[in-house]
Amino acid sequence: MSTETEPWVPQACTLPTEERPLRVAEFDELFTEAVRSVERTDGTSVSLELVPTAEVATQAADLVVRETGCCSFFTFSLIATGGSLHLEIKVPEQHADVLEALAARAEEMSS
Repeated sequence: MSTETEPWVPQACTLPTEERPLRVAEFDELFTEAVRSVERTDGTSVSLELVPTAEVATQAADLVVRETGCCSFFTFSLIATGGSLHLEIKVPEQHADVLEALAARAEEMSS
């Protein structure tokens, strides 16, 4: 799932090439505005702690539903409990490099 400019966009992505910069910008917006922390739970799983608001939950849910339409190997779980909001992201082992690049981007943008 790697391109020259965005290493977390997989080769297997079916999103039309001209739409990819817009999707990357949407993820960057989520990472910048809503991610509080990034935790790598193992080589194929990452947990993003998000700002726990209904607006962020809606934004994240909309984005990940659309993302699974073009990169179906991602599994996203949005978990709201006890006043917290987490986005859990899992991939098969063969896409661990994509997940690592996504996690690094989230860390970079949320700093």
